[in-house]
Amino acid sequence: MLENYYRELVCFLNAKLGNRQVVEDVVHDAYLRVLERSSETPIEQPRAFLYRTAMNLMIDDHRRNAVRQNEPLAVLDSDERFFSPSPQTELDHDLRLLMLQRALAELPRLCRDSFMLRKLEGLSHPEIAERLNISRSLVEKHIVNAMKHCRARMRQWDCE
Repeated sequence: MLENYYRELVCFLNAKLGNRQVVEDVVHDAYLRVLERSSETPIEQPRAFLYRTAMNLMIDDHRRNAVRQNEPLAVLDSDERFFSPSPQTELDHDLRLLMLQRALAELPRLCRDSFMLRKLEGLSHPEIAERLNISRSLVEKHIVNAMKHCRARMRQWDCE
């Protein structure tokens, strides 16, 4: 049901932001947030909820970028230099990565390839459509379906 709003939301945010690549990332993140929502309560107005989530993500991103632009580079560098995850954190990360790879392996080739080209290589939807010789709308559907599948499998495996 939510996937029906994908194009509409991209067009709406693109008119505001003017950067389609950033907009598509924000919309994907909004879909992930909505899909990851753990509440058992159904969303009464899914379109409004999705739009609000996307707008909040855009605002958060804008604020983060504004703060980072005002920080001296030495501060940013030192923050990253002294960060080292614990062995348990690294193990958890590695296990989740393996689970994600397993979930992706279950997808049909075009669905998996669309997702990987978008998320790993950063290609735009038109670039993916051209590379895979499929329509842009099919690329969008594949990416949303891949996100749904991976999220569902991760939830399932987390409960086991």
